[in-house]
Amino acid sequence: MKLIHTPADQRYAVRQDWLDSKWHFSFDHYYDPANVSFGALRVFNDDRVAPASGFDTHPHREMEIVTILLEGELEHRDTTGGHSLMRAGDVQRMTAGTGLAHSEKNPHPSQPDHLLQIWVLPKTARLTPGYEQKSFPRDGRLGRLQRIVTEKPTEGELTIHQDADFYLGALNAQQHVTFSPRPGRRQYLFVIEGGVTVNDRALNTNDQGRITGAEKLDLVAGSAGTDLLLIDLG
Repeated sequence: MKLIHTPADQRYAVRQDWLDSKWHFSFDHYYDPANVSFGALRVFNDDRVAPASGFDTHPHREMEIVTILLEGELEHRDTTGGHSLMRAGDVQRMTAGTGLAHSEKNPHPSQPDHLLQIWVLPKTARLTPGYEQKSFPRDGRLGRLQRIVTEKPTEGELTIHQDADFYLGALNAQQHVTFSPRPGRRQYLFVIEGGVTVNDRALNTNDQGRITGAEKLDLVAGSAGTDLLLIDLG
């Protein structure tokens, strides 16, 4: 197994009056030819949005966009007619396909938002734009990895047009789970909070790990437990 570990303080940081963001891949004005993507995973932004502000309407094409709201509220609007209010624990998947525009705003007058915005390249071009949202309470992933997004969903999961599975996990102190990927796949691990060891490699809050060649991942929470996101990619 090969694990490339990037500590939290080595992520590219963007700070504006309304946004505090950490970018895991080349994005917008940040370009690093050695850090453009990881398989089909193209963008991973860790965003904190100030109250009563947010992302104005802007366009996308040919991308699957997954947003995981960790804290706060987020109001979504798009040109397909989609309109919803996300709350902490909600996840949305947007298919940009042939083209759409959307906005994501924090409507709360005093509470900031914390969200993960993740872009995945689709398997197929020129898909019909679409939007989907579901709630995934933390209780549903206590002591396990809960699949939330996948290419071929079962009931309660979101659809993505790519061979990619998203899992959220919430482990108590020293709790252990095992993940056994199919051969030839790669995994992207992000520690939302707490600490975890991956096959005896330690990662802390907001660290990321890019994993290839793993037959099995042994995930053990640290002394304070952990919340994590694991993306399994074909």
